[in-house]
Amino acid sequence: MAEITNLRPPYDVSPVVAGLVGATVLVVSVSVSVFVWTCCRRRASKKQQTPPYKFIHMLKGVSIYPEPLGRGAGQRKAERAGPEPPAPDYGPGPTSPESGTPESGESEEPGPSPGSPSPSPPAPLGTLSVAVDYNFLKKALVVTIQEARGLPATDPQTQAADPYVKMTVLPDRRHRVKTRVLRRTRNPVFDETFTFYGLPASQLQDLALHFLVLSFDRFSRDDVIGEVVLPLAGLDPAAAKVQLTRDISQRSFQKCVGRGELQVSLSYQPAAQRMTVVVLKARHLPKMDITGLSGNPYVKVNVYYDRKRVAKKKTHVKKCTLNPVFNESFVYDVPAELLADVSIEFLVLDFDRATKNQAVGRAILGAHSGTAAGADHWRRVCSCPREPVAMWHSLSEY
Repeated sequence: MAEITNLRPPYDVSPVVAGLVGATVLVVSVSVSVFVWTCCRRRASKKQQTPPYKFIHMLKGVSIYPEPLGRGAGQRKAERAGPEPPAPDYGPGPTSPESGTPESGESEEPGPSPGSPSPSPPAPLGTLSVAVDYNFLKKALVVTIQEARGLPATDPQTQAADPYVKMTVLPDRRHRVKTRVLRRTRNPVFDETFTFYGLPASQLQDLALHFLVLSFDRFSRDDVIGEVVLPLAGLDPAAAKVQLTRDISQRSFQKCVGRGELQVSLSYQPAAQRMTVVVLKARHLPKMDITGLSGNPYVKVNVYYDRKRVAKKKTHVKKCTLNPVFNESFVYDVPAELLADVSIEFLVLDFDRATKNQAVGRAILGAHSGTAAGADHWRRVCSCPREPVAMWHSLSEY
């Protein structure tokens, strides 16, 4: 009789254990799939986001940024296909004879009469050559400061200069960059590239480049040779690199007859012997920027006792406005017997990250007030305690 073979498995698996193993495998596979999907989504969203606004410095064609800034394939084909398009027309420069209208804020003066001697032309300050390019893939503005020619001598002994260039992107002035100093030359060759990332092409029409040419001085303040303002309104982002050469003009500060007004509120508490000063707002401030754009005003509040400053505070900076609203209060301890010798100075300044802050004007209230409005405001505050008194004051020259 034939032997019957046992076809049963060598061991039995419980259905409960098999279910637990299957559920564990399912949970692990789902978790891995969700993790991979999340990583892919994050990577895709990072590619679509606008990169932060920053700049990269290149010296002599060597980049300190690990990733090279290259053109797209479409731009390279367009460059190989035809010659480089002509440079956009930025209009005449500040010292160009083609500019027939005066700068903003300057009054047009009549020309000299035939019998009077003609005024001597300003001394030439040289030229500055730069290159401007835009990269669509990186959303980056690439500015190369190439060279300067014919700079004036700032050292009478060596008849040379130690030039360098500061550059700022207007009107935000979020970055200030500068080249290295080249010693004893009037024709410096910088060849330094600055790359500003995170600038969409739609914003280029509202920007301008400000170049300030200086000469380094070891023992005193650096000498300012001149400046060049280059608006980007005519720049075509799709075009290739644009080479530009502009005359360096004298650095000019816009002068304005009216310096605006400042509204402040004062109140005195006799019981606590405290003076509350509230800087409310300002209006009709002059455009202190050389490009005619709005300024960045703020107010410094100085308290003087017998012409000696005993306290100082300042408000926050209001960006790009000529009619700022501050609404900031400051409290000072002022004894009642010293009110006759106390004065408060409100100094309005224009914040500038690239250069020194410019004083717009000031108003003085109290013992040393030079205006009738300032004296009247102080008299009303002292005669009406615990009552806030707000008034507008015209700013005078600092």
